[in-house]
Amino acid sequence: MDHSRPLWEFHTVNDVLVGVTSAALSRYYFRKTGSGESSSDKRKQRKNIRMRSALLVNIRKTPGLHTLAQMMDPSKDNAVKWGNQIGYIVLPFHIAMHDDPLEYIRQGKKTADRKKRSLEAVFTYWSGNLVVKLLGIKAAAALCYGMFTNTTMSFSSLAGPTEKVEFYGHPIVYIATSVYGHPHALTVHFQSYMNIMKLVLAVDDEQFPDSHQLLDDFAESLRLVRQAASARS
Repeated sequence: MDHSRPLWEFHTVNDVLVGVTSAALSRYYFRKTGSGESSSDKRKQRKNIRMRSALLVNIRKTPGLHTLAQMMDPSKDNAVKWGNQIGYIVLPFHIAMHDDPLEYIRQGKKTADRKKRSLEAVFTYWSGNLVVKLLGIKAAAALCYGMFTNTTMSFSSLAGPTEKVEFYGHPIVYIATSVYGHPHALTVHFQSYMNIMKLVLAVDDEQFPDSHQLLDDFAESLRLVRQAASARS
């Protein structure tokens, strides 16, 4: 990669979010383990740490905007099927200490590009669909639960409306998504609305008693990335 060219020529918003998440988790991890940024030996030893996350992906094609009535009307042949087609990928996060904050973005882009080129989401959707038809919903639920128990965290990035929307005449100020009940102590949600990104963390208080500090790590990581990108441009 040509590092002399502007960062935004190469990266999508999701690439940056993956990189910022890696930077924030790295800051939190190395502070909790007691190895500071000045300990170069410990940084080298932990250079290949990976934290695996479960990322749900909707593979349903969306060729354009369709009203709810159009999607529900069986007589309309608009190439849009009712419902979602959810697969998943296992997305690893790069845990390391870098002097250059933009290195987290580059590593995040490499990981995201590799996953985009794979058929992992398509395979997991069709295999899960096959398990439901052959073995039933309980077997499919056990398979899904096994995926969550063998990963460390959940991660999501959702694009919301670009214009202000109302709910029964009440304007929506922001959208904050979250989940509960799954076997992950940490879930990271990025949700956009009117070109503003909100970050929501769902944490297990026993595992993350200092969750506000983790949120501060996200804010500081984003600040450092923005500062480095501005200086580079």
